[in-house]
Amino acid sequence: MRTLFAIALALAAPSCFAAQVDDRAAVAIAKPQELIVDKSLPPASVDALLTPVDAFYGFWNNGSAQLLSRALSPSFIDHTLPPGRPQGPTGPMTASKAFLAAVPDLKVAVVQRLVVGDRVVSHLRFTGHFTGEFMGRKGQGQPIDFIATDILRVSGGRVTDNWHLEDNLAFMRQIGSM
Repeated sequence: MRTLFAIALALAAPSCFAAQVDDRAAVAIAKPQELIVDKSLPPASVDALLTPVDAFYGFWNNGSAQLLSRALSPSFIDHTLPPGRPQGPTGPMTASKAFLAAVPDLKVAVVQRLVVGDRVVSHLRFTGHFTGEFMGRKGQGQPIDFIATDILRVSGGRVTDNWHLEDNLAFMRQIGSM
């Protein structure tokens, strides 16, 4: 099942979509600046929670289908799915493709992360420059800097659920769309 999932993700990635940094560097970029962990969780449980989460945020730095397949369960559910984005693991791939086409130097920093039970909450900061295209707009190098927050549920070594909120208004203003 995991092999078919990885193949489907690789096929979903367009051929012109190249990672800006390798997977190891992408994951390193996304290591949290501050990590707060429920002290009642055993270290092995924390590691099991954070391994797919680290892969997920590394994925946002380079669009790697391999990182995404390591991060998400094939039954992944986005509980705050934006209109037009497909449900399941192809949703993040679609979003990543659009963001990296608009902001090829996109970097996702995890400002702080909370680990409690089977949940990982991350406060994120997206930065880069709008030099590509987004919704018919061509970038002129405008700086991009907006925040987001995710609540991820992890089970069986993969992220199964995501509830998220992004500052899309800031992004749209920064690209000159508003």
